[in-house]
Amino acid sequence: MSRKIKTDNKTATPVNNEIIQVAEIVAKDRGIDKEELLEAMETAILKTAQLKYGEHCDIVAHIDRKTGEIFIARRLKVVDHVVNRDTEILAKDGKELGQIIEEPLPPLEFGRVAAQTAKQIITQKVKIAERKKQYEEFTGRVGEIITGVVKRCDFAEVVVDVGRAEGVLRKSDILQNEVFNVGDRISMLLIAIHDDISRPMLQLSRTHDDFLKKLLEREVPEIYDGIIKIMSIARDPGSKAKIAVATSDIKQDPIGACVGVKGSRIQAVCDELKGEKVDVVMWSDNPAVFIVNALAPADVARIVFESDTETATAVIPSSQQSIAIGRRGQNVKLASKLTGWNISIVTEEEDTKRRTEEIEQIVNNLCVGLDVDDMVARLLINEGYTSIPDIIDAGVDGLCSIDGIDNETAEELLKRADVYMEKRRKSIDNLCKKHGVADDLKNYDVISTDLLEVLVEAGIKNLQDLGDLATDELMEIAGDMLSQEDAEALIMNVRKDWFYE
Repeated sequence: MSRKIKTDNKTATPVNNEIIQVAEIVAKDRGIDKEELLEAMETAILKTAQLKYGEHCDIVAHIDRKTGEIFIARRLKVVDHVVNRDTEILAKDGKELGQIIEEPLPPLEFGRVAAQTAKQIITQKVKIAERKKQYEEFTGRVGEIITGVVKRCDFAEVVVDVGRAEGVLRKSDILQNEVFNVGDRISMLLIAIHDDISRPMLQLSRTHDDFLKKLLEREVPEIYDGIIKIMSIARDPGSKAKIAVATSDIKQDPIGACVGVKGSRIQAVCDELKGEKVDVVMWSDNPAVFIVNALAPADVARIVFESDTETATAVIPSSQQSIAIGRRGQNVKLASKLTGWNISIVTEEEDTKRRTEEIEQIVNNLCVGLDVDDMVARLLINEGYTSIPDIIDAGVDGLCSIDGIDNETAEELLKRADVYMEKRRKSIDNLCKKHGVADDLKNYDVISTDLLEVLVEAGIKNLQDLGDLATDELMEIAGDMLSQEDAEALIMNVRKDWFYE
């Protein structure tokens, strides 16, 4: 049921320049646009009018921008038959059907509840306007260092006042053992801006890699000017960091420039990071050289790469092992992150022992498979033939090129290799028969005999079983026989026949 709204001749409040003046003062104080504040006031007046005259009424409210006069009216549609008195009016006195008219309403008298509602609306609108202004101010500063004053500290985060906005340092963004007190002035990296009005706007960090980078740019003019480039950074925030630098100017000493006279530049950075030690190393596009530099101050004898798995083994003297690894593995961990290689540390003694064991295993395999003595096996290994399939692939001509092996010996070696492989194939056939292996797996030509054997022993009986494996599962079964790339390719090759258009 609609209700009748009584109106009188008074359609607006008297001239009230005070509203305009208050809007100008508050807008200036809060750093927002006066128009946004006046619109917030209009929204509050409109809400109050709806509470008084009915929420179903189509009410409009307007503040004159020059006089401060408040005008309130309800919008009515001209119809030939009124169904809803709150939104419709009869066509008379020259009114045209379908026309929308505005019927003035009496001025509002704000009671306690209405005033409180208006205050809440205006406060909320002002906060939103302030947030928008702050967002516009900081949106272009993401990635920059900003300074603020600690406003509040608790277990999970530190709230920082950075002028017209608030930022937050989460626990993970604070250096280890770093403690702040209210009123402390600190520098931080702005890493993100939040538009949620219920939380501090700025996400700050002192542990981000770019915070160290920006500190170096501030202290080292050559980095700021682009003469020296920071190629990569690895940090254990609050404890130790490594940075790799390079330059195209042969006259420049990148490390010396970053360290500064008597270490003044790098010391300023360390002081800001509360004593975090920063090692500056030379970047190189040669992975071996770069890894050697990254592991400093340890001395490295040689680097052995496994490019398929991006793994590098650093062989070092026993006396350098603790230095290379670092306290709790910190040095090698940072070097791995800096270079992008998974670095493992072995001593020269350990490396010699491992290589000796590998060679002895290969010698034994060749001696047994070809029925030859130790000397012949080592002769073949020295020429790069480390397996019986390698012998078969070499052929007579390849074997005859080895000093000490004539044509007759080469043919005999090939004959014995063929006999061995035939026995090997029969052994695998029996194994497959014993375990009920399907022909699709047994005859899959991209799988070697050795790989087939370990697959069968692992319980893989057909291509469906093989295709169901994850890459890491297949690599665990295959061991050194497959790289990650080869394992992924094999699984995808098996699966491709499962899908049809």
